[in-house]
Amino acid sequence: MKNILKGFKEFVLRGSVVDLAVGVMIGAAFNGVVTALVKDLMTPLIAAIFKQPNFSTFFFTVNGSQFLYGDFINNLISFLITAATIYFFIVIPINKLSGIRKGPPPEATTKTCPECLSSIPAKANRCAYCTSIQPTREKK
Repeated sequence: MKNILKGFKEFVLRGSVVDLAVGVMIGAAFNGVVTALVKDLMTPLIAAIFKQPNFSTFFFTVNGSQFLYGDFINNLISFLITAATIYFFIVIPINKLSGIRKGPPPEATTKTCPECLSSIPAKANRCAYCTSIQPTREKK
């Protein structure tokens, strides 16, 4: 029994399990923020533009059965607004910040010889395989 509890303790305190738990909790909190943004700001904005805040009353009837397509439209619009909000207000800014933090890509250390297609050092003036003279690179 003591070995089982020791193994369980090691499992729970393993870094990946703790990281996952923290990620789930932050994700749940973030879900609340995105839901509030969509519900309180984006949906009323769309409603103001199209003058129809709620489509849930739209339906049609076939042989006595009601098809509530308006509710589907509401959920589809909510999904699209949520996806667009996440993309434009979260993904794009995060990608820009990541690009700024990474800096420019490193300069290539090899190039391909145009004569024999061998990989040679980027600063080489002559190919080590076919001895052809390499074109000079223009500096920017």
